[in-house]
Amino acid sequence: QVQLVESGGGLVQAGGSLRLSCAASGRTFSRYAMAWFRQAPGKEREVVAAISWHGGSTDYADSVKGRFTISRDNAENTVYLQMNSLKPEDTAVYYCAAARSYGLRADYNHWGQGTQVTVSS
Repeated sequence: QVQLVESGGGLVQAGGSLRLSCAASGRTFSRYAMAWFRQAPGKEREVVAAISWHGGSTDYADSVKGRFTISRDNAENTVYLQMNSLKPEDTAVYYCAAARSYGLRADYNHWGQGTQVTVSS
């Protein structure tokens, strides 16, 4: 079992950057693949980025490729999402999630509570 807590959200101007963190509790964090999702008002939740348990493999939604970077530090039980060149359409609640398998379409069954990211134009 793993518990997840996101932080780092906030208000930023278009073109700016934010770094989200997701702290995990439990001794099995390094066994999980991790991902970041987001949900904007009135829209379905969508996957943004995924990273394998060892950090050697990553994948991104087309909408964020080249702007967002997912990374993890297994020694610190933390996964990060560096977001650059932010756009107003990136405004959403961002969630981290854990799964036993890696991939944008893996079965993520552990979730954090979310952190709000707002990008002003």
